[in-house]
Amino acid sequence: MYQFLENNREELTARCKHKVAQRPQRAATDQQLSHGIPMFLDQLIRTLKAEDEDKQELSTRISGPSGGGALRLSEIGMSATRHGKELLDLGYTVDQVVHDYGDLCQAITDLAFERDAPFAVTEFRTLNRCLDNAIAGAVSEFSARRDAQIAGLHVAEEKQRLGFLVHELRNSLGTATLAVRALELGNMPISGATGAILKRSLAALALQIGRTISEVSASKPQERQLFSLATFISDVDLWARLDVNLVRCRFEVQAVDPTLALSGNKELLHAALANVIQNAFKFTQSDTVVRLSARAAGNRILISVADHCGGLTLGEEKKMFIPFAHNTGRMAGMGLGLSIARQSVEADMGTLTVKDVPGIGCIFTLDLPGHLLH
Repeated sequence: MYQFLENNREELTARCKHKVAQRPQRAATDQQLSHGIPMFLDQLIRTLKAEDEDKQELSTRISGPSGGGALRLSEIGMSATRHGKELLDLGYTVDQVVHDYGDLCQAITDLAFERDAPFAVTEFRTLNRCLDNAIAGAVSEFSARRDAQIAGLHVAEEKQRLGFLVHELRNSLGTATLAVRALELGNMPISGATGAILKRSLAALALQIGRTISEVSASKPQERQLFSLATFISDVDLWARLDVNLVRCRFEVQAVDPTLALSGNKELLHAALANVIQNAFKFTQSDTVVRLSARAAGNRILISVADHCGGLTLGEEKKMFIPFAHNTGRMAGMGLGLSIARQSVEADMGTLTVKDVPGIGCIFTLDLPGHLLH
């Protein structure tokens, strides 16, 4: 058999490549193929030749024992391991790993039949042993690396979720602390507007903790509610006046049509808009204006926050909504606030986008389903 394989090596390789090309979504590169079937074919030839010359130790070193179980990988096992890693990196599935070696087995069988070249039973056993060890090595490495990738993604997702929770808890706690300080300094009654902000911040803390508990226990999510857009914007206005960054700029809020309403999770939408405003206060230039407006556009409500940050540099627009995407530019940060805001808005069937106004600033827009108060 080894002489047949040597004489028809190029033909067998070409047939395998043709079979690979016929399978959907399996476009292997020349570099990847060089460490796959062609190398395995050379090792198979060397194994058969060693057995023909009664060099069993060399045969086992090249291709491994029957049934595996060797203390160290054979040559076939090492190259198959590399082949499995390459297939995973290229985005293939475990069945395609097996198909690669099955293609060669079928190519050998078909060509032997066409050339009327019978093989001994022992040679077929050696072929099967080599295929078995190669497939085991490739699949084992493929599975191990795939499991590691899945575990890594799971850790990253949990890190993001924890980061979101900590960020929102910190914001609510910070607002509550500022409200308490304002109440103390102004000797104001807790029943007033500042007291309402304190109560709302504490309610947001309770909501965030409760939502986390709900996610752990897989309980029913909080129901949506219909609420006045004008009151919602007024509440956000009161909250924004406590932000410590407001000393750098002015904050203007345009009048809102009192007949307009939103439907959704009011506290989460409040937190989303608060994150957008905080971002504007943080990056707008000193002695400029941050404007908040809300209006109807057909059956949608558009809530916009316009700042004077000077506009975005190349690539900033794509990064600002990505959590933990460290931006080393002027708008450096973890990207948590805007990412949380976008997720909260999308949860209420809306969108959060940013428009760059070169040389001036940014306009962030929450686009949400609109309603009318009766």
